[in-house]
Amino acid sequence: MFENLTDKLQRAFKTLRGQGTLTEENITEALREIRVALLEADVNLNVVKDLIEHIRAKAVGTEVLTALSPSEQVIKIVRDELIELLGRDTARFKFASQPPTVILMAGLQGSGKTTTSGKLAAWLKKGGHRPMLVSVDVYRPAAREQLKVVAKSIDAKLYEGDLKGEPAGSALVERLAQEARREARNMGCDTLIVDTAGRLHIDEDLMDEMVRLKKLLNPQEILFVADSMTGQDAVNSAQDFHSRLGLTGVVLTKMDGDARGGAALSIRHVTGQPIKFIGVGEKSDAFEPFHPDRIVGRILGMGDMMSLIEKAESTLDRKKSEEFAKKALLGDGFSLEDFRDQLRQIKKLGSMESILKMLPSVGPFAGMQQAAQHVDEKQFVRLEAIINSMTPKERHNHEIISGSRRKRIAAGSGTTVQDVNMLLRQYAQMAKMFKQMGKGGLAKQMMRGGMGALGMGRQKFGR
Repeated sequence: MFENLTDKLQRAFKTLRGQGTLTEENITEALREIRVALLEADVNLNVVKDLIEHIRAKAVGTEVLTALSPSEQVIKIVRDELIELLGRDTARFKFASQPPTVILMAGLQGSGKTTTSGKLAAWLKKGGHRPMLVSVDVYRPAAREQLKVVAKSIDAKLYEGDLKGEPAGSALVERLAQEARREARNMGCDTLIVDTAGRLHIDEDLMDEMVRLKKLLNPQEILFVADSMTGQDAVNSAQDFHSRLGLTGVVLTKMDGDARGGAALSIRHVTGQPIKFIGVGEKSDAFEPFHPDRIVGRILGMGDMMSLIEKAESTLDRKKSEEFAKKALLGDGFSLEDFRDQLRQIKKLGSMESILKMLPSVGPFAGMQQAAQHVDEKQFVRLEAIINSMTPKERHNHEIISGSRRKRIAAGSGTTVQDVNMLLRQYAQMAKMFKQMGKGGLAKQMMRGGMGALGMGRQKFGR
């Protein structure tokens, strides 16, 4: 989402490289470029003004660290101010002292409320909670049916309720909400997620209904679901909802899209409420707490290695990873079967594009994020098909794969002999690299870490 903003900010920082000191003149030039970059990213004008003034005050003031170069000084100041803008700490989720905790989902139609309700339920389940979902959108039958499908896909409890032929209106909405809370209590569910009705635009009927629901349920959380692709419209809608309801937080959806990112940088400043979660894909697990420092790292091209490591730890099979590291580095090498297992592990993390975008865009990783756009995800499918077309004997001893065997493997996998040759070359190069790493003593260090490559990541990044 932040690629264009990242590129423009990097260019602004480059103007300061080679400068001996920070002066009013060169900081003004850099701030001009930063201001343009933020405005082009659809950041709210007032937010940009405040941010630029804060950066200017610190850049030419006494808080500058003399041990850093001018560009490093400004990057640090910009980083600190962006983190302050987004909320210095990860927002906490509120739970009721007596269950069920009630979470009211608010937002306009099409913002992704229903899908987000399901993702939130899946996130709560993962944390050991017992959520129940209910839709009080009695105006659109498709909305209730969608939530039913979502709840089934994540194996979460759903209160459907009986509409009893009642006319759609606030009385029916309030009855469903009350019944759902009672059912959640009776079923031992500790959270109730209420998916409310939306409109194409804010109107009095919608707001009046939401106000009545708030009074009736006394929710611990009122989360505004905003489509980050809509930019400043999402910010303005959030401000309107907050003025009437008193939001406790925001969920930004479609953060994996190609929006300019202005909503993410503006919404907290304008509403005063934290961004609590972000949606980063369509699947139920493509949902994560919002970490301001990590998002700022992505914006400034520093990557988000902590999120990548956490995703790997929660997704990958730890035992398989350790076994692979041990075989590859300490044993007699790894087989093509092991190679296939690692490909399957990588696919669990998501698309290569999403993985590469978490890497820094500077230093040895420079260009990796741009390369992510050209990754052929189907290549993984082809590689696995080639290995599946081999016999167990061939997978454990690649040296017996002769020319005739390569033709057979290519035919069986629907690929070419050239594809088979390329896979075998890549495998041989990896085996050689791991062997050299093992001789260099890296293997013992990884084994001491107890988690293979992930163990190294935890040590390096202070976990």
